[in-house]
Amino acid sequence: MSIRIAGPDDVGALASLINEAFIVEAFFKIGDRTSADEVAALMEAGGEFLVLEGLPRRSGEAAKAGTGTFTGCVYLKSSGERAYFGMLSIDPRRQRQGAGRRLIDAVESRARERGCRFIDIYIVNLREELPDYYRRLGYVETGTVPFSEPERASKPCFFIVMTKRL
Repeated sequence: MSIRIAGPDDVGALASLINEAFIVEAFFKIGDRTSADEVAALMEAGGEFLVLEGLPRRSGEAAKAGTGTFTGCVYLKSSGERAYFGMLSIDPRRQRQGAGRRLIDAVESRARERGCRFIDIYIVNLREELPDYYRRLGYVETGTVPFSEPERASKPCFFIVMTKRL
């Protein structure tokens, strides 16, 4: 397995992977999580996607069209001493194999390399399983912010902001 920075040629596969991984949010999120245009715009605005490649398929499993060999990805944006990561996405067939933790370690390391002292993540309050997961990784709740696209939510929701000192 290797981690690399995604490039413009990866935009379509990234959007497919993210949308597949975020299908778990269909109980409140209207439509896809992202699009190739949004992924490209995030890259053009100075963010980057780290991509985990090469986790072997399980026996008898065929490759899925459009996802390339990506096992997972995560978005990183840094500014000064703060970084933000989001869109942590693991191929649903590869979850619970350590890929998410590996990408979180990589994104935190990349933020440290850039001189960041803190890293933030925004978690939708309706994903009740996530705060405990991130607490175990050293993140603490530091506040809330409104959901960024309320018109695309079928239930009232907001983001929980969690921060980790790097």
